[in-house]
Amino acid sequence: MTHERSLPVRAASNPSLALVVLAAGLSSRYGSLKQLEAVGPSGEAIMDYGVFDAVRAGFGKVVVVVRPEIEDAVRSHFDALLHDALEFTLVHQTLDMPEGFSIPVGRVRPWGTAHAVLVAGGKSEGRFAVCNADDFYGAQAYRALAEYLESVTDKSSDYALVGFRLDHTLSELGGVSRALCETNGDGFLTAITEAERIARDADNIVGVAASGEPCLLRGSETVSMNLWGFTPAVLPALKKSFSRFVTAAGRDPDAEFLIPTAIADWVAAGDVRVQVLDARSDWMGVTFPGDKELVVHRIRQLVDRGDYPEDLATWFKNHS
Repeated sequence: MTHERSLPVRAASNPSLALVVLAAGLSSRYGSLKQLEAVGPSGEAIMDYGVFDAVRAGFGKVVVVVRPEIEDAVRSHFDALLHDALEFTLVHQTLDMPEGFSIPVGRVRPWGTAHAVLVAGGKSEGRFAVCNADDFYGAQAYRALAEYLESVTDKSSDYALVGFRLDHTLSELGGVSRALCETNGDGFLTAITEAERIARDADNIVGVAASGEPCLLRGSETVSMNLWGFTPAVLPALKKSFSRFVTAAGRDPDAEFLIPTAIADWVAAGDVRVQVLDARSDWMGVTFPGDKELVVHRIRQLVDRGDYPEDLATWFKNHS
């Protein structure tokens, strides 16, 4: 028997706050459409819990970035989940490039997370959070972002990133890529660097730095799991950065325009400030097919504890 606890809920949603869900990835390591993989007791996908947590934090709309070929499946999924309880918009991320550039031969994947934010930004119409469809961030993470976004104006170039502890984001099934964050004494981001193939090795955590050199990690490092808070001021900056990206790497069929890379450049130039917020909640995700069993088990525990309803679709229907 389950019981839904009366968790803190904002008095009213803020229509100027949007959640942008990045769901256009190819899921090449997972082997199937993990954006819609059922992990909840009533068939919920991971991103459904993100939408639920965002709504309870006060976000008033959802923008979902998809590839055109999965639009129908994602639209049907959200129609069944939301029951018109929340405004949602689907946006296509395609391989289209700026005028004067052509799609490189062999290119099949979308242009990356920063490009996804760029194509979604016009639909958010205000301040917005960005999350991955296949990452479970926890309710507190969304509450922290909502509070931050309501403290800044639409014209501000102060942004936010929810940080997670590295050793809480690893998979037992293989190495993962993470963006390692450095901050100053005031909690603002000073540097963000990518490391790949991060995994436990006996008593250590090891990875490969962007330089290709192996790196030894403590596990207590703060990492980005791609949960950001932005204002509309980010969009013209992203447009300029994307133009520079395609000029430098647009002929590479595997190059990606990523949020951490763009942010790192802006922070280094002193153009923006990024407040790193403490998640104070647990992350989980499905990088590899075998990760699903653990996620299903942990969500079952959260439902039994009363943190989430047994059926999210019924909850949205009752709150429409």
